[in-house]
Amino acid sequence: MSHGNSAPEAGMIRRTALAAGLQAALAVAVTVGVLCGVTILVLLRSQQADQNTLLTTTVQRTDDVTDPPAGVWLAIERGGHLDVGPGMPPEALDRGALAATRADGATRTSDISVRHGQYRTLTERRGDEVVQAVLDLHPAHVERGRLLKALLVTGAAGLVLAAAAGTWSGRRAIVPLARALSLQRRFVADAGHELRTPLTLISTRAQLLQRHAAKTPLKSEVDDLVTDARQLTEILEDLLLAADPGQDSPRKRIDLTSVVRDAVSAAQPAADEAGVRLDLALGDSVVVNGTEVALRRAVAALLDNGIRHAAHALTVAVVTSAKHVTVTVSDDGPGIDPAVMPTMFARFASGPPSPGDRRRYGLGLALVSEIAARHNGTVSAHNSPTSGAILRLTLPRAA
Repeated sequence: MSHGNSAPEAGMIRRTALAAGLQAALAVAVTVGVLCGVTILVLLRSQQADQNTLLTTTVQRTDDVTDPPAGVWLAIERGGHLDVGPGMPPEALDRGALAATRADGATRTSDISVRHGQYRTLTERRGDEVVQAVLDLHPAHVERGRLLKALLVTGAAGLVLAAAAGTWSGRRAIVPLARALSLQRRFVADAGHELRTPLTLISTRAQLLQRHAAKTPLKSEVDDLVTDARQLTEILEDLLLAADPGQDSPRKRIDLTSVVRDAVSAAQPAADEAGVRLDLALGDSVVVNGTEVALRRAVAALLDNGIRHAAHALTVAVVTSAKHVTVTVSDDGPGIDPAVMPTMFARFASGPPSPGDRRRYGLGLALVSEIAARHNGTVSAHNSPTSGAILRLTLPRAA
């Protein structure tokens, strides 16, 4: 990362790289955990099968208590006399199994856990004898522990490597995006700085003109000009706040009905020029939490889109429900081209301009979508069953 990147971009890179590293480590941890579980399960079953085979072979083929395989002891009961192999721990002998097998002749397998060890026994009748083979399970436990330790060490090393690799790759992936965001923010800041001075001059001259036109027929038009200049300055401030990741636009309770009414009033000259009638169905006042300037921009973008596509009339309505409020803009134009519908809220996605229409940059509806998302709302569009298009901006009502 170059030294020219600002602190917000550097912080974003660090957070994203750390998140990528943690996600990679988590994925490796889950994988290692599953593999360890499967490995231990397979080992347990393999060891158990080998142990049972060893005990069965010992019982069937060994006649002398002094000659069993290593790790196995033998006990043989003949005519009421019990011979026990040398070195067999007394607690490892299952006398209950000997008596039960002597009585019913059934073969029995049992596991015995004592303070100093764990043993597995196989008791079987062999002619007039009852034979019991005892296997010490300690070597199997040692082998499992050694394998588990190796898996844990390998898994820990894998976690560290995965976290490091994920952090490194995440950092490399996010650097170009951070640079692009930095360029975007610098452009907005520079453009805002360049626009402040002419906007201040326009506002000042409009106010001076307002004073001179106080008693002339142009008073209403000049008042609207002053209002437009003030709103344009507020929009510039809102854009600069939105471009600064370290600041949030101030939120407050806003009468959305009043915002829509003002936006419609500001759009009236454009509608008159296009020969479009604006019909309002606003209803009672409804309050939302948000930024007034941003919401006014969103509604103005919807109105601008509707005026450009309406044939004769544009209907603007505010519909409320228990938890939401919806601004609906309906036109009587040709409707939305199905090919444009999937991308109409994406940046720079604009249809072909109408004859004589000014160039479109595909930003208006994209900004509406972003403003709706910033206010925890949504924007949608569909064609009317009769004619024209319907665009809806839905926001949560203030508590």
